[in-house]
Amino acid sequence: MYTKIALGLIAAASLTAPTYAASGNGVTTRRLLAVRTCDANNSPLTNVDAKSGCDGGVAYTCTNYSPWAVNDNLAYGFAATAIGGGSESSWCCACYQLTFTSGPVAGKSMIVQSTNTGGDLGNNHFDILMPGGGVGIFDGCRSEFGQSLPGQQYGGVSSRSECDASNMPASLRAGCYWRFDWFKNADNPGVTFKQVACPAALTAISGCKRNDDASFPAPSVA
Repeated sequence: MYTKIALGLIAAASLTAPTYAASGNGVTTRRLLAVRTCDANNSPLTNVDAKSGCDGGVAYTCTNYSPWAVNDNLAYGFAATAIGGGSESSWCCACYQLTFTSGPVAGKSMIVQSTNTGGDLGNNHFDILMPGGGVGIFDGCRSEFGQSLPGQQYGGVSSRSECDASNMPASLRAGCYWRFDWFKNADNPGVTFKQVACPAALTAISGCKRNDDASFPAPSVA
């Protein structure tokens, strides 16, 4: 759900590294992590080194990291990533255009910004931030919201109606609906991907834009 780990990996600032234009085939799962962080009241923190709420600190994922539909065939969001052939410095805060190749979202595109990494990710793996997707191994949601959230620890909620559960915070419901409305409750669909210049709508939320961002092509979406 809204889990925050490895806070020190990425700061809300500009990053640069040797240009590495990643592309290929990949896999997706779902999780929630972030760059710019908030306190438990969803107020942005100014201290980028604030300790993670998963580890007894005060830093949590801001609720505006939820994915959203731009139109029927395009969505924006955020993801933890592990891209083969590169390194953390080459993919942190980079944006990728994913084209889904399987399941009910086959043919749709999503542009995600990489806001974290994860030791549990495989090669060319995009772990999409998604309310209702399950809190995973690092559950910061209970301390952030003062309650457990609906759904299973791994996999999250199983129906759209669970997004309306009394223990689903109102600020997360739109992102939970997105999972069933735009994403069609797809179960870890495959993707092809390519690195692209980040849309301003994503960097405005994360507070992070790479110095080499302009060297990558604009997204090719309808």
